[in-house]
Amino acid sequence: MRYIIATLGCKVNQYETQAMENALRSHGHLPAAEGERADAVIVNTCAVTAESGRKSRQTVRRLREEHPGAVVAVCGCYSQLEPDAVARLGADVIYGSGDRMKLVADIEAAAASGAPVRNVDEPFRRREFEELPAGNFSGRTRAMLKIQDGCANFCTYCIIPYTRGRLRSLPPADAGRQAAALDAQGYRELVLTGIEIASYGADLPGRPGLADVIVTIADAAPGLRVRLGSLEPTVITEDFCRRLADTGRVCRHFHLSLQSGCDAVLRAMNRKYDTAAFLEKTALLRRYFPGCALTADLITGFPGETEEMHADTLAFLAEVGFSQVHVFPYSRRPGTPADKMGGQLDRAVKARRAKEAAAAAERTRQAFLEGSVGQTLPVLFETAEDGWWYGHSDTYILTRARGENLRGFVKNVKITGLSGENLVGEIV
Repeated sequence: MRYIIATLGCKVNQYETQAMENALRSHGHLPAAEGERADAVIVNTCAVTAESGRKSRQTVRRLREEHPGAVVAVCGCYSQLEPDAVARLGADVIYGSGDRMKLVADIEAAAASGAPVRNVDEPFRRREFEELPAGNFSGRTRAMLKIQDGCANFCTYCIIPYTRGRLRSLPPADAGRQAAALDAQGYRELVLTGIEIASYGADLPGRPGLADVIVTIADAAPGLRVRLGSLEPTVITEDFCRRLADTGRVCRHFHLSLQSGCDAVLRAMNRKYDTAAFLEKTALLRRYFPGCALTADLITGFPGETEEMHADTLAFLAEVGFSQVHVFPYSRRPGTPADKMGGQLDRAVKARRAKEAAAAAERTRQAFLEGSVGQTLPVLFETAEDGWWYGHSDTYILTRARGENLRGFVKNVKITGLSGENLVGEIV
């Protein structure tokens, strides 16, 4: 079969799509060329907001129209939450957020028989972590490894615990084994991902923590540098920072799930920290990882957020000095406590506040970029264009330098200037 896969949402979805594609290829199936009609269409959906659900439905409809006669398979968080709605879209194979490796066989069966397949379970009954082959991207220089699934935080705006279920973790020894294999294949960076990796290990015997699995990976794969996915601030302690710094291999880039810079809004969101605690965490990271990049997610216009609360958030962004902030206007998600809260704001207010927060974040980003000039940063080079090699610094800034045959090499680069949002430098 010739197939097309469309992926919406987070890095975990990207990782799971790569695992499905590996399975498809192992069965002899190939991706459809551009403009070629596909025999199978797979849509890996997202449900984090109502808008994500709308885009998921829109993608299914569009691909059905573009590829008439193709088997249409839909999986992911949206189909986990709304399988009947997906069935009404005409999907032939409906999966939720689990059993990724079985999906390929069911697509083949549906293509052969024409009979529809539905495999959507109850996520809270899942007990075992579904180990998938590590995903690769960026020309076999960086790879992703999913080490955790599920979430037990139950933030008031979030539906994901209901689509992913309870916490499940990849045992440290298995994570080390997969990392060692990627190291042997020539990858130079491993991105650790999951739904909520700060809770890693709570389900495993002995309750190993996130630091334990990172140290195991670092020991097993000495040729890989390690980049962390999104972190809940609560995992950042002195011991956590010390152990990571001692490996000498953790990238100086930490993405923190902030969501608001106002304590009242954080309480309404059911977040597990306040702004003072968040600042303490950033100070710890900067002490153990000098010059590190701190990035964050932010929601503006949460129910009940006043102009004063919004102003508090803008001031907090400046106080922390993030290198980048992903700003989202609050989107109502039916089925969450926040959807039923009073004080819902209209779209224009949420959009204005998002624009103001993005402008504040851009100022701190520009300051971080300017502060990088004159520094020497380790850069993993990935692609080449017009005589320049491009790669990401350990602080996750796209950097370019001139050289020959640099793909897959980590080189120290003296940063000499900026080009838009990219760094420019010379190999030391």
